[in-house]
Parts: sequence; C-alpha cells; structure tokens
Amino acid sequence: MQQRLPAVYLTVLAFLVSTLAYSATVVLPDFTVLVEQQSPSVVKISTVASRKPISHSQTEEDIPELFRYFFGDQLPEDFEFNPPAPSEGLGSGFIISSDGYILTNNHVIEGADEVNVRLTNGDEFAATVIGADRASDLALIKIEATDLPAVTVGNSDNLKVGEWVLAIGSPFNFEYSVTQGIVSAKGRALGGSDRYVPFIQTDVAINPGNSGGPLFNLKGEVVGINSQIYTRSGGFMGVSFAIPINIAMNVADQLKEMGSVQRGWLGVEMYPPFNDDPDLAKSLGLERPEGALLARVIKGSPAEAAGLMADDVLIEFDGDKIKRYSDLPPLVGVIRPGTELKVKVIRAGKVKVLSVKIGVFDEQSLAQKGSVNQPESDNPLNIIIEDAGSKNGVVVLDILDGPARRAGLRKGDTITMMRNEFVRDKGDFDRIVSDLPENGAVAVRILRGDNIVYLAIPTK
Repeated sequence: MQQRLPAVYLTVLAFLVSTLAYSATVVLPDFTVLVEQQSPSVVKISTVASRKPISHSQTEEDIPELFRYFFGDQLPEDFEFNPPAPSEGLGSGFIISSDGYILTNNHVIEGADEVNVRLTNGDEFAATVIGADRASDLALIKIEATDLPAVTVGNSDNLKVGEWVLAIGSPFNFEYSVTQGIVSAKGRALGGSDRYVPFIQTDVAINPGNSGGPLFNLKGEVVGINSQIYTRSGGFMGVSFAIPINIAMNVADQLKEMGSVQRGWLGVEMYPPFNDDPDLAKSLGLERPEGALLARVIKGSPAEAAGLMADDVLIEFDGDKIKRYSDLPPLVGVIRPGTELKVKVIRAGKVKVLSVKIGVFDEQSLAQKGSVNQPESDNPLNIIIEDAGSKNGVVVLDILDGPARRAGLRKGDTITMMRNEFVRDKGDFDRIVSDLPENGAVAVRILRGDNIVYLAIPTK
C-alpha cells in the first residue's frame, strides 16, 4: 500500500528546493582577477616631516613638560631643544600615467619634507610634490620612472547605489590589503573645507594607511579615492567616504598644468536650515523644502551681476537639479571661470531663469568683498528688521551673532508681539527693545509661514 507524505512535509520540501535553486543562481563577485590586474598600479606612500627646533622665541606650550618643570616659560639664552625623531606618515596612492604621476590625498603628504613611494615589486622612489589642493584633499606627486602600470580611470557619475566596489591600500602598514563593499550613497556633503566634494559613501573597510588609495568598480576602473571615515572609536565603523574620480582628475589636470586649482565662484551665502523646514518652504512659494535658499548675495559677485537676490531659492544650476544646499558648491566649483550658464530660481512663488557668468574663487578677495557693506544692527537683539508692509509687525531680514540667533529666530520671521505688547511697525519694535531688562529674557511672538511660534530671547 502506497504511503503519502503529509502536506506540511511536501510544503517544506518545495521551499527547500526553491531556496537551493535560487541560491544556485546568486553569484557573488570574484575579485581575484581585478586584484591581480590592478594591484601593480597601487603604491604605498611614506612621508617624513622634520620637527623644527624649539628656541627661546617659542611659547611655553611648545616646550616639553620636563623643561617646563625646571625653567617654566623662561628659557636660558641660546636654548634649543631638538626632538628625538622626525614625524613619519603613511598612506596610499595610485599611478595615473606611465611616466610617474601619482594621485593621493593632500593630508597624506601635507607638511612632509620627504615623500617616498614604494611599488608592488619593491622598487622605491623619492617623489616630488607637483601640487596639492586642500579644499578637495587631493595631491599630485611624481616619481622619475617610465613604463609604469597606470590605472584605468572610470566615470564616477555612472556609479549606482548598491554597486560593488573594492579598495586596495596599506592600512596600518599592511601593504596592498584588499577590502570590498558596496556604494552606500552618493553626493554626501561633509562640510568644512570639503564643501566642494560630493563624497561617495561606501561600507568598504578603510583605516589609517588606506587614505589616497583607489576605489575600483567591478570593471577594474578607478571611480574614487578613499579619503575619510566616520568613526567614534578611531577605527572603521562601516561608513567610509571616497572622492569621486571625475572631480579628482579635474583637480589633477589643473595641478599638473598650473600647480594650483582654479574654482568657479558664484558669490552667494546659503541658509542650510531651509532644507529641513517645510513651513519656511511654503512661505516662499514651494511645496517642499528643496533647493538652496540664498541668504545673501555678495557685493560685486557674479550672482549679483546676474540678478540673483537674497530669498531666491535656487533649484537648478546649469541643468542640474538642486535638492539640498550642499548640492550647489560642488557644481559651482568644477565650472571653469568665465563660463556662462543658466540658473533657475523660485522668487516670490514664481520661476525665473537667469544667466550667470562664473567668476574665479579667491578666498582673500572673497573675504574682502564679504566684509564690505556688512549689515549692522541697531538693537540689542542684534537683528536686522524692516516693516512688514501692509501687515502689522516687522520682518527679520538678517540675524547676526547674538541672543536671537541662539534662541532660534530665523530670517523671514515676522515679529508681531514682544513683552505682551503688539509690534505694529519698526517704531514699536525700537521702543520696546530700548527698555529691555539687562539680565533676563524677552518673550517674542512671531509668525513663521502660517504658524505662530513663541521664543524666549535672552537679553544678557
């Protein structure tokens, strides 16, 4: 008599068969050929920075603790302290041309008196720094050699989130270590001096010594330069950042040609909180807080010449959509000065298209221009206001450093009451703030978009 398996067993059996069949179709990438072919293009970089003698002209903090114990801050005549050993550094890089040009991070070679390069075959060379760019954290160095194995440069714009990538470098002096992962995100803004770099975020394990090394795609093309990690412990925590190769090669070309980097300049200051404030977006005529809200247009800048204005929301730059304020600086920075292009803004709820001729970014001249005609406040809250027009209240035009900024007052807020008194115009505002207590706080009622907000602004 034929026995039949219970239905539950048949279901489990079918599940196992389908799972095994699916597993058989999933093929994880094999990096062995890629590593074999591309490793010779990766180099180990070591640096030496001599420490300057400490003389009597230097400060107490520069003197070793033992000397401070005996001498305090009064050093004997002709005193000189020589540290026992120079400072040494370690990083990675990769060959971009067969005649010896190598790309790495600026922070790998910055301040070094000697830069040495070691190839996979053991050959060592003294390198010359052709140029370095702190803003992008990139440096171009060169060794005197020929017929070197150069990398194949890819297109970082074509990278997709979820794509497999691989890094080769020398973490902790373990030469030519290989780590792999995926692209976690693109266009990450880290701020600071890196504002011109839309970083590639990956989960590739990156540690000290990996800096400056290449990030490869599965085709064996370099798509990025491993640069930074996010960490709370000092070690890798699953979040690393790479400079897109398209930006790196643009910088390398300029360093090779001129020894420095020219960046495009628009001449605007943005308001970052806008991208997290739906109410402010609606008050400016937008459905959602997308774009870059311009808080100030610098006098004499390309932006001013093009007709851009404070309170414009820039939503498109040379055909590229601007989702967040951090999208704009990298796009402007890579534009050659003198280029004319179109920008699209939202102004008073309406779309406007303007033509702008990109200028040259120069920190020194920018600081001078930025210091001209700076707004000045005539009140203890350190804010710039004007009458709200047909409506009662005063509109906040600018917020300088002070108690109002720290309390959370925003540009565009309309102040309607202070200390339980209505503020109909600037006259009411000036009268009220002229009699504020020296140590305390003033209650301020503001209209922010369609919402009413109360703030307590300190007066001390």
